[in-house]
Amino acid sequence: MVSKTMAMSNHVDDLPSYEELPVVDGTDLRHAWDVFDPASGLGTLHHLTPGRRLDALASAREGRTIGLGLPLGEPLVPPFGRVGLRHEVYPANGFSWGDRLDGLDLQASTQWDGLLHVQHREAGFYGGHPGPPADAPHLGIDAWGRSGIVGRGVLVDVGAWLEAQGPYDALERRAVSPDDLLAAVRAQGTEILPGDVLCVRLGWYAAFRTLSVEDARTVMTRPVGAGLAAGPATAAFLWDERVAAVACDNVTVEVQPGDKADGFLHHRLLTMLGMPLGELFDFEELARSCRERGRWDFLFVSVPLNLPGGVGSPGNAVAVV
Repeated sequence: MVSKTMAMSNHVDDLPSYEELPVVDGTDLRHAWDVFDPASGLGTLHHLTPGRRLDALASAREGRTIGLGLPLGEPLVPPFGRVGLRHEVYPANGFSWGDRLDGLDLQASTQWDGLLHVQHREAGFYGGHPGPPADAPHLGIDAWGRSGIVGRGVLVDVGAWLEAQGPYDALERRAVSPDDLLAAVRAQGTEILPGDVLCVRLGWYAAFRTLSVEDARTVMTRPVGAGLAAGPATAAFLWDERVAAVACDNVTVEVQPGDKADGFLHHRLLTMLGMPLGELFDFEELARSCRERGRWDFLFVSVPLNLPGGVGSPGNAVAVV
């Protein structure tokens, strides 16, 4: 059973705190299904109001764009046994050429996890929908494709901050807490604002790129490395900060391997709060630019695929600095 005691709110600036959200019976999971209309399929993207999008334009000061996605065929060893991309260029007629993609797994490279990506055994998908995904087309990735994910982005280079504190290996298990994120934010002299797309550089993919193919295959079979702590404190922090979406440069956003006592952050964020999760984003050039400029905010622009009923999508994102 799921407790539903809240009245629906259409005011994104007058929302309950995380501790005020109702709890799924028998769990420690708090849900926001009554805060925004689940039928919209947008979840916390409701934080990206027209006013906040307009304000975000001021974060683009130079007009220079930086791509945030890996080449579509990377990583060469996709995670969790997913199929690698096969790309064929073929002659369409006597004077033009076309592309064919075979084995394109939409979650094998830089990607968004959509609201149909993970299902809680008892509570179902976001909004309490019991599934299967085909019966919940309103939760498909196409809702994000139609609206786009456009707002103020802020890069938190927690990897650099952790390196400055002492020995740090992004390919070893390290749970990044809200306190770690806030410490990195303070060290950078920036801030997190309501409606932000929170971009977290852990340094995971930069470290992964140095591995041999054999070692990369081992890591991707059972990913290990730094990521966001999976407990309720992380969900509370992101919800109370009114973060619209989270993107990381690792393969799962959350720390791996997981800890049963902490639970599954994908359930806390995607299933319960409707918060988009981006994985395997490339923040290396952006991090260099932010350090050089001394500014860590930018205009974030992503247009997921308009794929009806889709579970995920390539990231298709740029930063405008």
